[in-house]
Amino acid sequence: MSLIDQALKANEQFARKYDPKLGGRPQPKIAIVTCMDPRLSDLEGILGLKTADMDVIRTGGPAVTDDVMGELVVSTRVLGSKEIMLLNHTGCGFTTFTDKELNEKLARETGDATPVPMRLFSFKDPEENTRAQIERVRSHPWIAKDVPVRGFIFDVDTGRLREVKHG
Repeated sequence: MSLIDQALKANEQFARKYDPKLGGRPQPKIAIVTCMDPRLSDLEGILGLKTADMDVIRTGGPAVTDDVMGELVVSTRVLGSKEIMLLNHTGCGFTTFTDKELNEKLARETGDATPVPMRLFSFKDPEENTRAQIERVRSHPWIAKDVPVRGFIFDVDTGRLREVKHG
């Protein structure tokens, strides 16, 4: 049985116990932009926050793309999130290549260079990347100036967070 089939079977059990009251409008307290890396999946455990309080936006890197900015605007202006947390991590796979290298490799391996150049948001230094993300979010005109924007790096070896100071 495939993992998708296992997930569908598990969902049948989940749906039997599901509380329909949870279908109401979300009311997150914080928007969290974090990496798609599975080591960051237990945000309840890592951060001690309830799932319902977090509007989690997952992306590779994690890159604050135009799409992510749109989600942050909706989270803070429509859903009511009062804070923004940018959560990077050590050992990120996006530090292991450059966009140019991966574009060339994939074009060579597939024989199809039509997507090149694809923006993959690779980076080398998680701290520099976090500072750049903070600046990008902080400078957006639709993110209210009174919304705190803070960046952190999760150490995958220790489980600890370290704040990255902006500026």
